[in-house]
Amino acid sequence: MENSHQDIAYLIQPSRLAGEVHVSGAKNSVLRLLAASLLTKETIVLNNYPQHLLDAQVHVRMLEALGKRCEVSDDQIIIKEPNKIKTELVWEGRSIRNTLLILGALTARNGEGAVPLPGGCKLGERKYDLHEMLLIKLGATVWAKGEYLFASAPKGLKGTDIHLPIRSTGATENAIICGTLAQGTTRIWNPHIRPEILDLIKFLSSMGASIKVYGQEHIEVTGKDGLAGTTYSVLPDNMEALTWMVAATITGGSIEIQNFPFKDLEVPLIHLKESGTRFFKGKNSMIVRGGKCYPLEISTGPFPGINSDMQPLLAVYGAFAKGQSVIVDLRFPGRYAYVNELEKMGLEYAIKGNLLRIKGHGSLYGANVRALDLRAGIALALAGLGAESGETLIQDAWQIERGYNAFVEKIKALGGNISYG
Repeated sequence: MENSHQDIAYLIQPSRLAGEVHVSGAKNSVLRLLAASLLTKETIVLNNYPQHLLDAQVHVRMLEALGKRCEVSDDQIIIKEPNKIKTELVWEGRSIRNTLLILGALTARNGEGAVPLPGGCKLGERKYDLHEMLLIKLGATVWAKGEYLFASAPKGLKGTDIHLPIRSTGATENAIICGTLAQGTTRIWNPHIRPEILDLIKFLSSMGASIKVYGQEHIEVTGKDGLAGTTYSVLPDNMEALTWMVAATITGGSIEIQNFPFKDLEVPLIHLKESGTRFFKGKNSMIVRGGKCYPLEISTGPFPGINSDMQPLLAVYGAFAKGQSVIVDLRFPGRYAYVNELEKMGLEYAIKGNLLRIKGHGSLYGANVRALDLRAGIALALAGLGAESGETLIQDAWQIERGYNAFVEKIKALGGNISYG
């Protein structure tokens, strides 16, 4: 499907979603774990693996291009290294931002690496300067040539103190990955502590890494001479779990969400409860039933707050409420571009700087729209399912399949009227 992903479109009819759905492994975690598998020559087994994610499929082919052998079956991937891996990722396909973590892992293990400059979501100014900075601090020489980014540390990386100017998820992850095989101790100050970071730390610790977390203050990584293989289960995707909660409420449905990551969504759950969502906690599931959308006011921020990925979902929620909802995104205000597409479905809004005001009328209607990125795409899909009338055609729906595992199949199993357009 990846080769023809530009042709993917969804045709969605208004639908009431009801039934059970299982939350897959987290996209924002599994890509990091795949990159970290480059730190060892031993076998890595990942369970709860979201095998249908387009970004994961791209990453697996990148690992194979470097010399890894990957076997995928039934929500599991086995990564082996039959021969010594290459240090340069020669890649002409679609790029993903995770190439920066691949560069860190290759440099940490082999003393050098080269990867294509990253692609992925267009979220304003998201460059690679922090990754360049931390590699240089760890003793590497870093330079760009053509469409590639190179790093060289022939005597190995050396532990140091890394002060991040902002709480960057990617830079925190790369510093951790690099620190596991660096000589001495690496301290990462002002890290972004969030569930996916902690999952990466647990995964690396199961490989023998020595990592200590001192709250939001700093992370301490003591370098090892090498890391071992491991078998590990990817944490549930909190973005997917939140998606099903919003979907149940705006479609007037009833969904039991299995494998629900309660501790990772404590703050968003408070906002949803106050904004009309009715939910009941099961043993390992969340039941969402009989709620009604009320206006909400949110501001994005570091975990445990509402992250920027969540705000397009909550904007759609606000569109189905009657009254004004307010969203403030201090990190990625450029992400509001998706509201131009929602406007085609009847959304009334105003943007001023990093503030988005939504004038909710309690309903939207079907239209021909385009998924500008992953989170924008899922917002449009939910809007189409909850629409009062009309069909919604979503162009570039491959963006959704970058981060949602078996999305069409899950929607159909819940009674949703969705097909490839």
